[in-house]
Formats: sequence, structure tokens, C-alpha cells
Amino acid sequence: MTPLLILVGPTGVGKTAVAIDLCDILGGEIVSADSMQIYRGLDIGTAKASREERTRAPHHLIDICNASENYSAAQWADDARTAIIDIQARDKTPIVCGGTGFYIRALLHPQTLAATPPNPLLRLQLQAELARLGAAHLHEELQKRDPAAAARLHPNDTFRVIRALEVFEADSEQETENEIVRPNSGVLFSPRAFALNLPRETLYARLDARVDAMLESGFMGELAALLHGAPQSPALNTIGYKQMLPALMDPAEFDEGLTLWKRDTRRYAKRQLTWFRHQISARWIEIETLAPRQVAQQIAREWREGSEEI
Repeated sequence: MTPLLILVGPTGVGKTAVAIDLCDILGGEIVSADSMQIYRGLDIGTAKASREERTRAPHHLIDICNASENYSAAQWADDARTAIIDIQARDKTPIVCGGTGFYIRALLHPQTLAATPPNPLLRLQLQAELARLGAAHLHEELQKRDPAAAARLHPNDTFRVIRALEVFEADSEQETENEIVRPNSGVLFSPRAFALNLPRETLYARLDARVDAMLESGFMGELAALLHGAPQSPALNTIGYKQMLPALMDPAEFDEGLTLWKRDTRRYAKRQLTWFRHQISARWIEIETLAPRQVAQQIAREWREGSEEI
């Protein structure tokens, strides 16, 4: 199997800067594993790589969908495999970089939640429960059946919670993989994952500052454009967009929305850390005292050494 370099870590830890430096060192190209950066027009709230950064290092699977589209992990895995094979064919090093863990698992173990056909009757029942009992109830039900999947999914991400329950029921006669991705013998790649980490307090402070910077960069205008152009977009139910949506209607809701945005971002980062530690075998690197270039040099050295051994 072909070795594949993967760079993961919680949101806001600095993956993009390290990945770009890795591209400089290894002659690489980035395959984005971010379930929100696929959408066009969602640049600020998703911390998408800037034009300058994308000039320094080619990025794949960014801006590939309109905001109104649904896009599954299985679709991403197919597109990522195509991009990786193309990059390798040009004698470049593909670097899969992102924080969407179930995308990466779908790539490494191709049988994903999308492979399970929808169950219309069960979905109607779950949607009725959602209307009657609320999102927290459905999330609790998922917690009972598949704790790790529940840890990955936000309670308010009701679309994916319902889909996870569908998949669990479909696989009830088998042991369900916690991340809703079942191992498949047809793995194409031999992954070598590196995970970036910061002390919790440092990471949280960085996340709070990033939210403030997003607002200063025009996030509310981006949110207004999203609501106007794609009022049914899945993105409106994601962190940042969801919490600040009420503030578009009533400026008095701004401070509360900001507080929730920062809180939920920190909680999301914590869930990511838990997921990566339990679901992906990775070499963890503490980066607090290191510049992105130093981290990239360390990863590149270990990558080359490992590649020589294969």
C-alpha cells in the first residue's frame, strides 16, 4: 500500500500553516479534510486558506460545492482518492490535512455511512421524535447506542444524528464502528498520521481570539449572504453560523451569540481531540514552543525516515 501523510488536530491549532510549510519542504499539495471548507462563499467562518496561502501550496477539495448542496463523507472520500492519485502521479506528496475525522476514516476505510441506504420510515419516526422531544433527546439516544459517534456529533447537528441512528439500526446485527465508518479490506493507503496539540488553555485562548478576528473580518456579512443565497444550507446549522444567526434578526442577541459561538468552538475542539486520540493512530506533537516551520521540518524528517523503512 502507498504511504499517505495525514495531518490532523483540533480546530484552530495551526494545521494549515504547518501543512503549507510541509508542502514547501516535501514538494507537496494539500487535500483538505474539512467538511465546511468544501462550500463556496464560506471563507471567514471556516478559516479557509487565503489566496496567498493557496498560491504557496495547491489545495484540493476546497470550494467544490454550493452552500445549498449536501455532500457526504463517501463523496469526499471518492474525491480525495482521485486527488491523491493525481498528486502522486505528478511525483508530488499529497498531504491530507483537516479536522473532520470521519472524512479521514471514510478515506482509509471506504465503506462509509453513505453506503447504508436511507430508511424512510425510521427517518420519519426520528424526525417526529425530534419535533416532539427535541434535539437533546435524539443525541441521548445516539449516546446509548454509539457513544463515540455521539461524542463526534454536536447535539444540534440533527441531520447527522438522525443519519447515525439510521446506520446503527441497519448494522444492529454487527458491531458498529463508533465513527460510523466500518473497516474495509480494500484500503488503498498506509496512513502515517501526525496530530498537532497545544495546552488546553492556550488552544482555547487562540480559539476565542480567532472568533473575534472572524467578526472583524466581516463574518456577519458572510452569514447574511449565506442566509440570503442558501436559506436551507447545511452550513447554517454549524458552529458560528448557527450561534450568530439570531443576531442578524435582532442585534440585541449579538453578545449572547458570541458567547455561545466561543463556548461551542471550545467544546468542538475538545470533541475533536477525544476523537483523534481514540480513532486514529497518530504521532502527537506538542507545538506550543515551536514555529510552524519547525513543526513542518520535524514531521518531514520523520516522514522521510519512515518512508525509507518501507
